[in-house]
Amino acid sequence: MSDDKNQDQPLRLERDGAVGIIVLDNPPANTWTLDSLQRFRHLLDELNDDDDIRALVITSASDKFFSAGADLNQFADGDTTHATQAARAFGSAFEALSTFEGLTVAAINGWAMGGGLEVALACDLRVAAQGAKMALPEARVGLLPCAGGTQNLTRLVGEGWAKRIILCGERVDAEQALRIGLVEEVVADGEAHQKALELAQMSCRQSPGSVAACKTLIQHTRSGDHNSALMRERDLFVDLFRTEDQREGVNAFLEKREPHWKNR
Repeated sequence: MSDDKNQDQPLRLERDGAVGIIVLDNPPANTWTLDSLQRFRHLLDELNDDDDIRALVITSASDKFFSAGADLNQFADGDTTHATQAARAFGSAFEALSTFEGLTVAAINGWAMGGGLEVALACDLRVAAQGAKMALPEARVGLLPCAGGTQNLTRLVGEGWAKRIILCGERVDAEQALRIGLVEEVVADGEAHQKALELAQMSCRQSPGSVAACKTLIQHTRSGDHNSALMRERDLFVDLFRTEDQREGVNAFLEKREPHWKNR
């Protein structure tokens, strides 16, 4: 279901039950600008504050482009002030995506380049259409990935493949992306959105509080040490016993019925 007030925006917000859907719709290539990055951050905050939303899908209105990344016209004059604003906007938007409480899934179709791939890298899961192509070509134009690309890509595919993609400018297709761990699933062209939605809906059947806590713990491995993570795991386990959903989940299982989550 679309929000009417969003129809003329480069990013369109839709909802499907408990799943929020942000549609990249900035023809011809869904490029990012300061305005669209700020709107993206605003939509994330709106969805995160909505207790009825438990997962998020990022998708594209275009068959050819998921997103071609930043609009390079904004960097042609070499203005460092504008570069600083853009880097901060990218960081704010995609770091907010990374810390979104529910599951986030990117449905990649067509080209995902530069900041267009980085938004997918900031998601929890990535589904690619068979014809998708992915690249981080910033070094070819004298730039670098500044929206988490150097960090998130390396965590997913390892240092060697990250260097091939970033330093050599190597493009990968969907099957190669699957082999190296850049995406979790490849589907036929035209089916990425539906598969991403199915994964999001699967997550919505889980306890929202449990999903948020587990996501926090999984992502803790990026920077925290093993022992502190184990201690935090136990602490968050106990914290769940302070929620209504914990009692609902256990009792629903014992009573052989579906749980009714209240997200509190």
